[in-house]
Amino acid sequence: MPTPTDILQQYWGYPAFRPLQADIIDSVLQGQDTLALLPTGGGKSICFQVPGLMLEGVTLVVSPLIALMKDQVRQLRKRGIVADAVYSGMRNADIDRVLDNAVYGNTKFLYLSPERLLTDLARERIRRMPLALVAVDEAHCISQWGYDFRPPYLRIAELRELHPTVPFIAVTATATPTVVEDIQEKLEFRARRDLFQQSFSRENLAYVVRRPASKEQQLLEVLNGVKGTAIVYVRSRGLTKEIAHKLTRRGIPAAAYHAGLEGEEKDKRQEAWLEGRLRVMVATNAFGMGIDKPDVRTVIHYGPPDSPEAYFQEAGRGGRDGKPAYGVMLYHSSDGERLIQHWEASYPPIPEIKRLYRALGSYLQLAVGGGKGEVYDFDLGSFGKRFGFDVRQAYSGLKALEQAGYVMLTDDIEQPAQLQFLIGKERLYDYQIKHPQTNKLVKSILRTTQGAFLNPVQLREGALANFLKISLEELRRTFLKMKGEGIIDYTPERSGPQLVFVEERIDPDNLRIDERQYRFLRDRARHRIDTMIGYCERDDQCRSQRLLHYFGESEAPECGLCDVCRRRKIPPPDCRQVLSRVTELLTARGNLSVPELLKAFPTLAQPEISGILQDLINEGLLVKQADSLRLP
Repeated sequence: MPTPTDILQQYWGYPAFRPLQADIIDSVLQGQDTLALLPTGGGKSICFQVPGLMLEGVTLVVSPLIALMKDQVRQLRKRGIVADAVYSGMRNADIDRVLDNAVYGNTKFLYLSPERLLTDLARERIRRMPLALVAVDEAHCISQWGYDFRPPYLRIAELRELHPTVPFIAVTATATPTVVEDIQEKLEFRARRDLFQQSFSRENLAYVVRRPASKEQQLLEVLNGVKGTAIVYVRSRGLTKEIAHKLTRRGIPAAAYHAGLEGEEKDKRQEAWLEGRLRVMVATNAFGMGIDKPDVRTVIHYGPPDSPEAYFQEAGRGGRDGKPAYGVMLYHSSDGERLIQHWEASYPPIPEIKRLYRALGSYLQLAVGGGKGEVYDFDLGSFGKRFGFDVRQAYSGLKALEQAGYVMLTDDIEQPAQLQFLIGKERLYDYQIKHPQTNKLVKSILRTTQGAFLNPVQLREGALANFLKISLEELRRTFLKMKGEGIIDYTPERSGPQLVFVEERIDPDNLRIDERQYRFLRDRARHRIDTMIGYCERDDQCRSQRLLHYFGESEAPECGLCDVCRRRKIPPPDCRQVLSRVTELLTARGNLSVPELLKAFPTLAQPEISGILQDLINEGLLVKQADSLRLP
């Protein structure tokens, strides 16, 4: 029988496991309930995928993010492993097929979104599956103490009623001690359990906070000062495009990445970045999940996220190869104010939540008593405009309803078009003769897909329309006409979030929001924000140590790498000495760039020198001209 290392070598090509992976896998193979806390890039998925391949039967993976599920399924299939996923927005026929394959076929990994576990259909099929293992990804979502609480996760433990002897493995990259306890309790871990926790310390990652007058200028200085691949995280889609454009104009190859991009365009940009053709990805938090690029040298935040967990995960995408890397935070006091304003807006008054719930029923034409388990395409902007909510207000109200267990708003879903021929080849040939305008279309589909007479096949409608030299609208009209004539079964391409009614719709007057729990969640969110603001505004503690204390590592030593530690080790530069030396250089050599001037101070902390140069510019003692500095 192959060993775990044999499986790792065969499917992933790695000769050995990373720290703790082998121990975690052994625990699972011995039938223990197992909780694994590994930092971002620590190889969490391998901890359930390797034992899943060694055990007889199906491994059921519960994951909250559709994009991450799709990516992991794609990666497993590339390795020749049979994997599939069920999530909100799929056609019922496809859900049936996938679940049947897990019951009767040779599926090894079945990914399920948590709200899908609640359906009678899924539970009945899971009961009949040859289940070997239940893996809970992003396990912190089960805890109200965590930063991304999702009520459907609380129902995962009900799987134990269907398969009492099947072990559970829960994995997460970020959990405080309270969340660690909560995960084990809510998943009903048995007495035979193991907890594996790697220190969250990243010894090669230097955390740096900068509070510059110009974030844009500081960004350029960081990217010019630290060579190699980088990620720049920003808070809005518009900012991704703006900054990527400015970097490209400065000769730094960059692209924008956000949830609103077409799937094909996302893949294209991601591939260019992974292959090194793009140096910088400017992205919202939609980027990074499941991305395996070990040589990222810098992760720059153009402002803080709303929790230490989110920051730790995102910054942790730097330096996975063990070589020196930087997590740089660019901060302005207005960023802290923005976080607090966003927090205030995220917890609307309970009467406003009830008004939104009533509006949902009208918008979706959903009667009281109906809707349980139903999935609806949901346009947040259209809904808000019709019922008098701004987008942020509507989103916050929906999140409050989600945390109370009534609905769930999915992340953006991209569903490619699907088509299946409902008639045989001879009848289809007759149809082409009678409708010659469809001839080229039908031939294109038959040439570029396989099995379209037996099963639904996926189509890229945009590429097909371009090939046929017709508009997307004309292509879809043709498909709908053929569907009406009984020639094909057709589902158009869809994108955007979807709304799931976890419970049947009730009379809004009977809606119950637990005020105590609501205040608890609100206070926990504020604590996380205050922690992030403290990280950005205070310079009295090692940055790494501050983060590790938050995650319960109270004995963590100082890192020696962050800006706070370096400032203690290197004497602060004297402003007059810096001005004297810069004046001397500029008099002798003329205009010089900032990187050229920094080389003149090799024994001093360069970020501090950069700050002094900026102060000298602000005071008019130096003049900035294009990318160079000169004397006034």
